[in-house]
Amino acid sequence: MFEFSETMGMMSLNLDIVQSVAFATIVLLIGKVIKGKVNILNKYCIPAPVIGGFLFAILALVLKQYGILSFVFDSTLRKILMTAFFTTVGFTASFAILKKGGIKVAIFLGLAVVLVALQNVVGVTFAKVFNINPLIGLLTGSVPMTGGHGTSGAFGPLIEEAGVTGGTAIAMASATFGLVIGSIIGGPLAKKLIEKHKLTPDQVDNSKVEYAEVAATSEKTLIPENFASAAFQIIIAMGLGTVVSSMLKGVGLTLPSYIGAMFVAAVMRNISDLGKSWGTPSEELDILGGISLSLFLAMTLSGLRLWELADLAIPMVTILVAQTLLMATYAYFVTFNIMGRDYTAAVVAGGHCGFGMGATPNAIANMESITGAFGPAPAAFFILPLVGALFIDFFNAAIITTFMNIFG
Repeated sequence: MFEFSETMGMMSLNLDIVQSVAFATIVLLIGKVIKGKVNILNKYCIPAPVIGGFLFAILALVLKQYGILSFVFDSTLRKILMTAFFTTVGFTASFAILKKGGIKVAIFLGLAVVLVALQNVVGVTFAKVFNINPLIGLLTGSVPMTGGHGTSGAFGPLIEEAGVTGGTAIAMASATFGLVIGSIIGGPLAKKLIEKHKLTPDQVDNSKVEYAEVAATSEKTLIPENFASAAFQIIIAMGLGTVVSSMLKGVGLTLPSYIGAMFVAAVMRNISDLGKSWGTPSEELDILGGISLSLFLAMTLSGLRLWELADLAIPMVTILVAQTLLMATYAYFVTFNIMGRDYTAAVVAGGHCGFGMGATPNAIANMESITGAFGPAPAAFFILPLVGALFIDFFNAAIITTFMNIFG
């Protein structure tokens, strides 16, 4: 229940489960209002819960530092919302869609997965250089970079349990850094490639019609009845997922709580694709997943303990600069060359900067800026969002978990 208590001479406001989610909703709505009024926040695609949550976290830091008031939130629903969101991610892992997308989609997925591994290698290596816990390297690696705020909110608390103080705050701060920097470097990098190699939209490959057809088949109209089906499938996958997670933990693996549910959801989706036994309402699942993610982020960011970041400021900044250099180098020399060295490849390389350090919306914003200046690249707008929205979170979680079990 809503109550005040006193701890070490400072008043503490304790919120129960319902009050905590209501408070997070208010924080989320405040973030939406601010985002609507501040253009730079829209430019860099900063999510509304991140805006509201970080502002409240700063306020909480000031209140605590002056011994005025601290806040205690109930995290029960936060864990449920996190699991619900990643369950919807599992439902997107359709191998039928991956196959239909063609070789370019598979190639870019491979490039994105390699980048995930490299981001963690860079993070862990620099952590060892600074003689700090190697798990901090993951919190400045693919957890916040490719993973963004959603993956940061999921793995932050798990890594804190492994002994890293302030893990969630490190990951969230790194994810916000990535959103901004990834949006800044993508356009100039693509511009450099286009001008250096004298690329034009006329060089867009002939598969653009095929991509457009595949994209069109994935578009659906919202159906009210499908929301119930989507909710029931999420609940079933979450329930079965607890059994799978328990079995995996039984063999000694360190796993986030949502892995089992995400795995079950992926199996359900692919059985559905093969047997047509039931439908998978993708659009409705996306909406429910988006709501879960927004509330989860608002709750997580509202509870950030920013005062725990002070001792790690120099290592964090150094690792994040290294991640920026890795992303720019990888997009320029690897993504561009392997994706075909043509105009579409240059646009994808620019988008990869936003995607590899931030989120799919940042990648789209990068590519829109590039194509607005140089001309259309329809294939790029299918390849990157398909990988970003449907597959990379699944592979990223598996790679992060592998690194945790090696260095944890």
